[in-house]
Amino acid sequence: MSSDLWSFSLKTYALPGVQQACLRLQDDGADVCLMLCGAWLGWRGVECNGQRLAQLKALAAPWQRDVVQPLRELRIGWRVAASADADLGALREQLKTLELEAERQLLWRLQEQVRSWPETQERSLDHWLQGLATEAADRDALQVLRAAVANA
Repeated sequence: MSSDLWSFSLKTYALPGVQQACLRLQDDGADVCLMLCGAWLGWRGVECNGQRLAQLKALAAPWQRDVVQPLRELRIGWRVAASADADLGALREQLKTLELEAERQLLWRLQEQVRSWPETQERSLDHWLQGLATEAADRDALQVLRAAVANA
């Protein structure tokens, strides 16, 4: 796995079953960028605690609400119309690229937030994932993400 969060996220997302698990978690209200950040922190052995969870959530929430979510809603809203209109389809692809760039920026911001958090010898993957998951999170999807990171 990679030492930077963006590369880790790309590699993890490409593992078998992870994309589908992340989309299910997103459908349940989870912030996938936060979940991937938590997986990265747990994989690196960074201690999870309530203060750190709150810091990450406070950093991510406004960016998700004001930047990523509006782009995603517009992209999804154009899905049907774009299938019949090539010009709109091209614009929708540009939106998709912009949405991905917004997520990359969020991951960079999260990485900068945790830069000073020391690594320990102990893995804390479960604590991070449980702390960042929503109450409604699909437990099977969480297990897929957990297993993919633990076995990578």
